Amino acid sequence: MTTDIEQKLEAVAAELCRAKRVLFITGAGISADSGLPTYRGVGGLYNTEQTEEGYPIEQCLSASMFRVRPEITWKYMLRIGEAVVKCQPNPAHKIIAQWEKDFAQRGGKVIVFTQNIDGYHRLAGSENVLEIHGTLSELICTKCTWETSLDLQANHLPLLQNAVPKCPKCSAVIRPRIVLFDEMLPRPVLAQFAEEFAGGNGSPGSGFDMVFSIGTSAMFPYITEPMYEAIRCGKTTVEINPTMGELSHRVAYHLPMGAADALTRLDALVRRQQ
Repeated sequence: MTTDIEQKLEAVAAELCRAKRVLFITGAGISADSGLPTYRGVGGLYNTEQTEEGYPIEQCLSASMFRVRPEITWKYMLRIGEAVVKCQPNPAHKIIAQWEKDFAQRGGKVIVFTQNIDGYHRLAGSENVLEIHGTLSELICTKCTWETSLDLQANHLPLLQNAVPKCPKCSAVIRPRIVLFDEMLPRPVLAQFAEEFAGGNGSPGSGFDMVFSIGTSAMFPYITEPMYEAIRCGKTTVEINPTMGELSHRVAYHLPMGAADALTRLDALVRRQQ
């Protein structure tokens, strides 16, 4: 590891030791270290241009497809679910969860704002998690109020035997509580995030001392805007991603590393400095 990266790691660790409130914005790259394949848009599996049916994967996982051909959407949601079941949270997820506990003990706070639908942050022990795209483990009926939660790590996917799983209460089609393509992001999650980001006083960016972007290409406004706002407010910003992106030259620290490697090294440095 180059001296430049080592110096950046030392500096970021020192900032973490001083911080009171830290935001982690995470994308598919953090779960890639668990062995979960990254895929353009929704956490897993597809890098080809078209699926077996001849549609782009975005179309298969869209609300419009789900309305007319739910069996196609369910086919690919189940494949993603099967990949999630085969993997586990990695050290990056676990370190963030431990930092949440450590910060809480000294009166601070750690928040995770994730694009991922795999549920690994919660499985690793994080409680302050905002899942902007929802989670595969929660099922809801498209017609009535029925809902349930699955333990994906206990492999409850066999419960979804039919090509189009139906509600046990009203027999309507059920679905995971995730955001499909061409659906709106959940307003309650966005509102809660905005409240946390403002720190309770209505001033954007004042809610956190540090903002991390981990494993995301950061192409979406709901990812880039919090980072830019943090930069404008003079907060410490860190990007952890092996490749360069839109934010890389703007943040205070860009660490061209995998999430698990970077956070493992940061955790060791933080514990040495405390």
